[in-house]
Amino acid sequence: MANSGLQILGFALSLIGLIGLIIGTILPQWKMSAYVGDNIITAVAMYQGLWMSCAFQSTGQIQCKAYDSILQLDSSLQATRALMIVGIIVTVVGLGVATMGMKCTNCGGDDKSRKSRIAMTGGILLLIGSLAAIIACSWFAHNIIQAFYNPFTPVNTKYEFGSAIFIAWAGAFLDVVGGGMLSASCPRTKSTPKYPISRPPSSKEYV
Repeated sequence: MANSGLQILGFALSLIGLIGLIIGTILPQWKMSAYVGDNIITAVAMYQGLWMSCAFQSTGQIQCKAYDSILQLDSSLQATRALMIVGIIVTVVGLGVATMGMKCTNCGGDDKSRKSRIAMTGGILLLIGSLAAIIACSWFAHNIIQAFYNPFTPVNTKYEFGSAIFIAWAGAFLDVVGGGMLSASCPRTKSTPKYPISRPPSSKEYV
C-alpha cells in the first residue's frame, strides 16, 4: 500500500490544484488582445474571460462588464464554463473522499484495506475532474489559435493566451499528479500458498 507520506503529498498537490482551478475560472484574463499589425501601439488592453470582459487602460483604470445573457454567448464558451465548473465540483468531491481514505485520518473506519480503496476512489475522482478542466482549457486555447491564424479575422480582434488559462492548466496538472498519487493506494491482494500446508499426523491416525 502507498505510505501515508505519499497520500499527504498527493492531497496537498490536489488542494493547490483546486485553488488554481478556482482562481483561473474566476479571472477574466483567459485571452488578451494581441498586439499585431497596426495594433502594436494602443492605450487599451482588452481581456476576456469566462464570466466578463475587461478593458485595462494605460492610466491604470480597469473597466469590467459581465456578460449580459448566457444565450448570447458562443457555444464553445458555454461548454468551457460547464467543464470548468464540473471539474471543480468533481475535484472537491474527490478531495472529500480522499480525506476519508487517508491513513492519517480517523474517518472511514480502522480497516486499512477499506481506507485504501476509499483513497483510491478519491484519486480517480480527482483525475476525472482534472481531465474535465484540461479539456476545457485546451478547447478554449484551440479556439484562440484558430481565430488568430484565420486570415478573415480583423487584426484588432485577434487575441492570444492570457494568464488565467495558464493558471487553470497548472491547477489541472497538479490535480493529475495528486490524483495519481492517491490512486496508488490500491490495496494489494495477499498471496495465498499454492500448496496446502502439511500438518503433523494426529495421535488418532496411529490407533
